This record gives sequence, structure tokens and C-alpha cells, in this order.
Amino acid sequence: MKNEQILGTEPVFKLLLKYSVPAIIGMMVNALYNVVDRIFIGNIPDVGPLAITGVGVTMPIMTIILAFAMLIGVGATTNISIKLGQGKKEDAQKLIGNAITLSVIVSILISIIGILFGDSILKLFGASDVTLYYAKSYIYIILGGTIFNILAFTLNNTIRGDGNPKLAAIIMVVGCLANIVLDAILIFAFNLGIQGAAIATVISQMVTAIWALMYYLKGKSHLTFEKSSLKLDKSLVKLIFAIGSAPFAMQIATSLVQIISNNALKMYGGDLAIGAMATISSISMIFLMPIFGLTQGAQPIIGFNYGAKKYSRANDAFKISALVSIVIMTSGWILVQTIPEAIVGMFNKDKQLMDITVNGLRIYLFMIPIIGVSITGSNYIQSVGKAKIAMILSLLRQVILLIPMIIILPKFFGLNGVWYAQPVADFLATMITVIILIKELKSYKNDEETVEELAY
Repeated sequence: MKNEQILGTEPVFKLLLKYSVPAIIGMMVNALYNVVDRIFIGNIPDVGPLAITGVGVTMPIMTIILAFAMLIGVGATTNISIKLGQGKKEDAQKLIGNAITLSVIVSILISIIGILFGDSILKLFGASDVTLYYAKSYIYIILGGTIFNILAFTLNNTIRGDGNPKLAAIIMVVGCLANIVLDAILIFAFNLGIQGAAIATVISQMVTAIWALMYYLKGKSHLTFEKSSLKLDKSLVKLIFAIGSAPFAMQIATSLVQIISNNALKMYGGDLAIGAMATISSISMIFLMPIFGLTQGAQPIIGFNYGAKKYSRANDAFKISALVSIVIMTSGWILVQTIPEAIVGMFNKDKQLMDITVNGLRIYLFMIPIIGVSITGSNYIQSVGKAKIAMILSLLRQVILLIPMIIILPKFFGLNGVWYAQPVADFLATMITVIILIKELKSYKNDEETVEELAY
């Protein structure tokens, strides 16, 4: 009740800070897992450029693993919250056991299929005869540890749903720090190269998964874990999949884009172009994660005030988050356009790879100052309960507009066409989002005026 009063009365900017900062930290920590891996891999003596290209080839597989983790983790956590709200504590407890069992089954299947058909899958995803060795060296170890990856993600989410977001954040931070330290030790001190990076990732995910499991096994959780809950309940599994299917579909779509992109990069720019994209996507992630954290923080504020018919407060939450995102992204744009060599140099210092990456980075992120409007705008539409429109707006930038651009533009501009695809999709998606937003905001303004007239 107190929390609800705060959402409806406390200054909007103060609320945004309170809700967004923890989410931004969480998103940044999540991004650092991949970014740090790529920085270390790119700096492996003699083979860095080929090694980072190998990792670039594996990105669609990593995204598919994340898709299944989100299917179970997001699906289970949302349903736990719903069941607790309905007073059905027993079902909420069963969901934890079912989520663990599903994680184990799905992980084993992914590991078996991935390792058995690895060569064919990697070639389909853009590996050449030269980069296949590095891609296999990395992804086979990751696939072997899929069970820790999915369990860690799922249980970290359920701990948040169990009412302990602080512990969930601590576990994530410790896992990320372990990954950084182990990367340095295994890649350079033990000379394990790209395999060292994969082992470091699996060990850090193992630490996270075991820590999260112990939270439930030692009875520290609010929801009691019982062995009997590990037996799958068909109705609960359906509920998990029903809620988790939306983020799952988004990640599968992202994986499809990565596959198409990798093949276009290989065709028009060769192996090193895939390595360049691995670096560019990491840099892009660093700038985008604060915006995703910001939208997570804005969601409950917009949703509550919209539901309470306090449209001006809901609109203020959107406007402030959009403005902050423009400031963050414009700062990123200035850095990318003025000192790209310094940024790319963190990942790799190979002259040929750096030239391709710097050129690609400047073009690929050319429209980032306006991306924030597209992301915060679709989040606003989602927060006011228009999930279908929000889903279409989210898919516009990264799938619906992007895929045709990746296929068409390189035919005219070669490798630069692959880089141009993203800013063109960004621009068009933002314009469409703005048009829909203006219509939405005007309709709420009219509703609010009607409410005020009636009150008067």
C-alpha cells in the first residue's frame, strides 16, 4: 500500500532514480559478461582477430541459449508473482521446482544437439574453414556448461520474484567479477587462449547457479523448496511457457538476425568483418544497457499512474526517461564519432581488423541519439497495457525493418551496406514509434480533460 502511494505521489524524477538505478546496474553487469570476454579474447597474442571472429560466429548460439533461459526464468518468475498475489503459495513453491527441472532437461537437450551437430550449425551461422576451429574451441565448452548458464539465469530471476532482489544483484556481480578474474588467469597465465575464456564463463555461471540453489536448499528463501516440486506439473509448465514465450520469441528473432548478418558480413567483408561486428555489438551493448535499465525502472511508474488515470505523471515518466536516454546516447555518439580507435583498441589492436571495425562502428551507431526515443516509446506503449503494439514496435528496429535492410543494402554498398542496415532501421523505427506515441499521448490528454471536467 505504501509502495502504491509513493508511485502515485512522489516526484517522478526521484521515483525514476529509485527504480532505474538498480535495474541499470543489473543490466550493465549482465552486459559485462560478454564484453569482458571479447576484450580478453581479442587481445590473445597472434590469434586475437581470428579468435574474436570465432566468437562472433557463435553469437546466434549464445542468443538461443539465452532465449531458453528467458522462456523458463521469466515465465516462472512472473507466474510466482501472480500466484503469490492470488494467495496460492503452494503453486508458487511448485513453480521453483518445475523451473529447475525444466532448466536441466532443456540444457541437456541443447548440449547434446549443439555438440553433435556443431560443425554444421557453425558453418550455417557464418564460420569459414579458418574460423571454425576457434568457434568450436569456444562454443563446445559453453555448450557443455549450458546447464549452469540456464540454471543461473532462471534461479536468479526466481530469487528476485521471491522478494530478494538485493541478493540476486549480489550473485550477478560476484559471477561477473569471477568471470573477469578467471579470464585473465586462464587466457594469459595458463595460456589457454579462447578455451580459457569459455572455461572462465562456465565456472562463473557454475558459481552463480550453485549459490542460487543453496539459497533454496538451505531454507533461506521465503518460498520453501521441496523435492516433490521437481516433478513436472503440466498445468504449471503451460503457464511458464505462456508467459515466457514473448521474450523467447524476441531472442530467437535476434538470433535469426545474427545468422543473416554473419552470412552477409562473411560474403561482403570476409572473416574479419564478423570479428568487427562482435566488437561493435559489444560497444553498442554498453550504451544500450542503461536505456534498458531505465525502461525497467519507468515501467511500474507509468503503469501505476496510467491505471490511476494520472496521465500527466505517466507522461512525465516517459518524457524524462526519453530525455535521459537521448543524453546518454548522444554522449555515446560523440565518443564513437571522435575517438573510435580508443574504444575499439580495448578489444583488438590488429591494424586490418581495427580499420574495418572503426569504419563499421561509426556507420552502425550513427543513429544512436534517437534510438532511446524508440526504446522508451515502445516501453511506454507496453506499460499502458498495449502489449501487441509494443511487441511490433520492439521488433521493428531489430527484426522487421533490419532483416530486409541487411539483405538489400549490401547489394548496392557492399560491406558498408551491412553497416548501414542498422541506422536506416533505427531511423524508420523511431519515426513510426513517434507517430504512434503522439496519437497515444493526445488521446490520454483528452481523457484527462474529460475526467477534470466531470470532477469540476
